[in-house]
Amino acid sequence: MSAPELLPWWVGLPVSLLLVLGGIVALTGCLGLLRLPSFYQRIHGPAITITLGTGCILIASMLYFSALQSRPVIHELLITLFVLLTAPMVSMLLMRAAVYRDQRKRRLPGEAPETGEIYPLSARPADKRAP
Repeated sequence: MSAPELLPWWVGLPVSLLLVLGGIVALTGCLGLLRLPSFYQRIHGPAITITLGTGCILIASMLYFSALQSRPVIHELLITLFVLLTAPMVSMLLMRAAVYRDQRKRRLPGEAPETGEIYPLSARPADKRAP
């Protein structure tokens, strides 16, 4: 007998539903990445769906392997924690880099920065720092 045949139906049903839900959420994020027009709109598709889609797949994995091994398998919690902590930060840093890039493109070469300009990455020139 193979492993899926040993799995009780009451574990197989939520595992299947979570995997399908995670796949649909990931597919929705991919479609948003492809169809939205600007970078700032496109970043929201993967940024939002990665946490929900990955969470569903990791919970399904926890249920499946816990049922097969007859003991709690919790190493997926570390993966979930890592994804939940890093995905929003990566998205924020990508958006900040894009804002910084767009601000540099708008400024003409050789033009002095305006007074009171906001630097999104807190990288102020040395000559503007207070003594």
